[in-house]
Amino acid sequence: MLPFSYAIRNLFRDKSRLLQTVGGSALVVLLVMGALALNQGMKQVLAASGSARNVILLGAGSEESVQRSEVAEQAAGIAASEIPGVAETMGTRAVSTEIHYMGLARFPAGTEAQALFRGITPAALLAHPEVQVIEGSYPRTGEVMVGRLAWRQMKQDPSSLAPGATLKLDDQELKVAGVFAAPGTVMESEIWMPIGDLRVLAQRDTVSCVVLRLDDPEDFAEADLFAKRRLDLELSALRESDYYARLSAFFAPLRAMTWLTAGLIAAGALFGGLNTLYAAFASRIREMATLQAIGFGRGALLVSLIQESTLASLTGALLASVVAMLLLDGFVVPFSIGTFAIQISPSVALAGILTGLFLGLLGALPPAFRCLKPSLPVALRSS
Repeated sequence: MLPFSYAIRNLFRDKSRLLQTVGGSALVVLLVMGALALNQGMKQVLAASGSARNVILLGAGSEESVQRSEVAEQAAGIAASEIPGVAETMGTRAVSTEIHYMGLARFPAGTEAQALFRGITPAALLAHPEVQVIEGSYPRTGEVMVGRLAWRQMKQDPSSLAPGATLKLDDQELKVAGVFAAPGTVMESEIWMPIGDLRVLAQRDTVSCVVLRLDDPEDFAEADLFAKRRLDLELSALRESDYYARLSAFFAPLRAMTWLTAGLIAAGALFGGLNTLYAAFASRIREMATLQAIGFGRGALLVSLIQESTLASLTGALLASVVAMLLLDGFVVPFSIGTFAIQISPSVALAGILTGLFLGLLGALPPAFRCLKPSLPVALRSS
């Protein structure tokens, strides 16, 4: 076998080709890591947003979108009294009457952005215990409480949604009373306000849904039976986790498009890398023949060429991993119903390293076979 130092020394014989190989590998690995992290982040935020203990009572026929749902105002009180197993805190049942409304928020600086407004009652904090007020206070009449990532979703300056700032919804000025956090959920991109205010601004005489938190997820059967029995209320019961699972399935084509785009760009970079290696190895046919003439077998030469390619590809993978950690890790991505943070998890990092290893092996074999294919006399006479 050729010494390993021979492969390392050959890497630096043509620095421009080395940079092309390392750069192409880094681009492919970065795209794979980015696409994987993007898909994982979207799936995780939608999975974390729904609790198996929460039941959403929606208007029958509106199971796909809570914003289109219409539920009678009295449904919350009836459900709280008739459905067994509803969680209680200090005698207050965790039954949240909510209005979900997509509206246009206007800011004093003259900018505007679409935002999801959620009209709530204080019971919403019992139905959604992951929500915590981290700045300011719970909103009163004429006030709103914003998610800590709402400014990213709306592409605004953070100061425009800080406590004390103002915004307008349908020409009604609203003061930001507080900021809340709900780690890992889409609620962090929403704006919450008293349900009475939103009912007037949205001009609704019904609510969007009723959210109940159960003591035991197995009690969902009771909530489902209630929805089917009370035909007069025209309700449909869904586990909150199932509702967000449906949303995840809805966004599956978007995730597939991400992979397709990354794959097309990666294929272009891969073919560019193959051309570079073909050119690099083609110029070394006589060198390989000389090594064969002094006793090295073709298998040893093939291994050495693969070592060169793999070292360059893994260097690119390492470079891509560093760039991903510095630029992508923690980067917040907005989408239609919220935001999510990209995380370079161990699985994403491992996928990047394996991609670099695969590129080194796959990229070296075709040009190496071509380089070693000529017979020894023909290869020695090559220019």
